[in-house]
Amino acid sequence: MAKKAMSLEQKIADKKAVVGILGLGYVGLPLAREFASAGVKVLGFDIDDKKVKKLNSGKSILKTVPHAQVKTMVDSKKFSATSNMARMKSADAILICVPTPLTENREPDMTYVEKSCQTIAKYLRKGQLVSLESTTYPGTTRDLMLPILEQSGLKAGKDFYLAYSPEREDPGNKHFTTKTIPKVVGGLTPTCKKLATELYGPAIDTMVPVSSLEAAESAKIVENVYRCVNIAMVNELKQVFDRMDIDVWEVIRAASTKPFGYQPFYPGPGLGGHCIPIDPFYLTWKARQYGMPTRFIELAGEINTDMPHYVVHKVMEALNGKKKSLNGSKVLVLGLAYKPDIDDVRESPSLELIELLKEGGAKVDYNDPYLPQTHKMREYDLKMKSKSLTAAMLKKYDCVLIATNHSDYDYKWIVKNAQLVVDTRNATAGVKTGRSKIVKA
Repeated sequence: MAKKAMSLEQKIADKKAVVGILGLGYVGLPLAREFASAGVKVLGFDIDDKKVKKLNSGKSILKTVPHAQVKTMVDSKKFSATSNMARMKSADAILICVPTPLTENREPDMTYVEKSCQTIAKYLRKGQLVSLESTTYPGTTRDLMLPILEQSGLKAGKDFYLAYSPEREDPGNKHFTTKTIPKVVGGLTPTCKKLATELYGPAIDTMVPVSSLEAAESAKIVENVYRCVNIAMVNELKQVFDRMDIDVWEVIRAASTKPFGYQPFYPGPGLGGHCIPIDPFYLTWKARQYGMPTRFIELAGEINTDMPHYVVHKVMEALNGKKKSLNGSKVLVLGLAYKPDIDDVRESPSLELIELLKEGGAKVDYNDPYLPQTHKMREYDLKMKSKSLTAAMLKKYDCVLIATNHSDYDYKWIVKNAQLVVDTRNATAGVKTGRSKIVKA
């Protein structure tokens, strides 16, 4: 092992290596917490000065990372944030945790990764490790990142070290944390992989080294394709069983009693979160470069992306049953987040549901206990505020649409006071009174 690698390895072993994390969002901040908790010094980088200032004052920007944890990180002097990218020189490792969205044509938008690498290349020094955490297509680290980073004049694998280790965050998961979720890691060279594995070691309980960068990139894609396809299957089954007047939720519960050969997935109003709605299309894009169609994945994507339209159609049918039209009706959407009990709206189907309902002429409001107001996003700028829930207020809406099954909601009370409830999450399963008001979608 080269002297520079040995020096970095010793720093890692002595917990003297400074870990730089570029992007302090849903991936970067929890990762920073785990390193800081393990006694490793973390320097967080973000272009948002407001976010940086808030974090340095000991306040969190995410519900999933409590204020008390951020305060402990700051008070222990194991964490600080900055928007000054020149300070990357002082980091021994730089972990890239930036978004990898899709373009309007469902092709990978690597703008954030490219800009991150260009910035790092300006300040890259010998002996540093660079690791990409963002989900992407196989070949990104080697074909896209490597040439940009080597514009620094340094040689990867010799002067600096390059790795890929995909994030596996699941916001709101009460059973697994960043620390307890096993971490896959691949390196450009065996030394790169070894150093990256040792770097993450103090912060993560279980490391899973693989043979190459591409194997690590592919593992993350496979995880999300698996979920995307299975969710698409139950979303399609929901529509089929609805025509047959069969409750898909009851069917899934019954099927789940089989102790082998079956894993339950549940339908919903569409896919949300950064991973499942996006990552499979990264693979389909890459596969086309090899002349390989991915019909199965693309079909799953079509089914899942069409679910908000199906839900709006069910709302229209439900209103028709009350001799009302969607045009002019008042609709309250319950839940803006893409999953229960979090404040994350990335790719949330609720956003599209609101737009589709408005396009149909409905007057739409929303309530979400975790999101007091909407903010501008890449595709949406709804400029809405969460409405307070009262019995009198619920009675004013022609339809209450349950889009996110937050545990904060009292569904029995909601059904009692609403005129009509369209439930996309089976949240009202335990409600016995007022079943005639409920329509499953």
